[in-house]
Amino acid sequence: MHSLQFSVPLLPTSRFKRHSVRCASDRQQLFNSIAPVYDNLNDLLSLGQHRIWKRMAVSWSGAKTGDSLLDLCCGSGDLTFLMSEKAGADGKVIGLDFSKEQLSIASSRQYLLSKACYNNIEWVEGDALDLPFSNGYFDAITMGYGLRNVVDKRRAMQEMFRVLKPDSRVSILDFNKSMQPFTALFQEWMIDNVVVPTATVYGLAKEYQYLKTSIDEFLTGKELEKLALDAGFSYARHYEIGGGLMGNLVAAR
Repeated sequence: MHSLQFSVPLLPTSRFKRHSVRCASDRQQLFNSIAPVYDNLNDLLSLGQHRIWKRMAVSWSGAKTGDSLLDLCCGSGDLTFLMSEKAGADGKVIGLDFSKEQLSIASSRQYLLSKACYNNIEWVEGDALDLPFSNGYFDAITMGYGLRNVVDKRRAMQEMFRVLKPDSRVSILDFNKSMQPFTALFQEWMIDNVVVPTATVYGLAKEYQYLKTSIDEFLTGKELEKLALDAGFSYARHYEIGGGLMGNLVAAR
């Protein structure tokens, strides 16, 4: 079992406006607070479908045996473990997140699951806007439900482009900001009538109420494709999945 590495500091205040730093700190505190029940809530709220979507995201990344892989905003490690299975014993996987509590749970799961290939995982506390890796280091990158929550999406995409090897891919799974009125209304209804009431049972109503705002402020599929192309990626395609409630951006360097 690899020990947690907490050597990567958040970006200094001089790199961002003060309100952005406060916003990042607030979001870090939010994800620390929901960490203990995060996995149970994901299973309950998606009826287990999130596991299918995550496997799709990993498949789209093109990860393979022996690769050096990165899972950004890894949370409790679902995508990281799937990437580990792709990389195998000869590969290397880094799960990076800014939430120490989420990383602690991920590390505990690594120990409890006790699968041989999971020994290739290293957990790092760090900032998606200032990745502590050299240029062209990774063969593939995944990011699950993270891009929507970073304070500077353009910067995050540029950092992914920087650390990715040429001809490699990034696969980004998140809620879909649908342009279809029915899908958007259904998504909003689900948050108000299913997600928040369920979270309330766990005492986390306030923490999950942010979902609607974060989706409203998120980018559409076309806007995500443009974001990737503007960052330097040669190809970008956004796929709507889960009946249009979720989306997955695939971009090639």
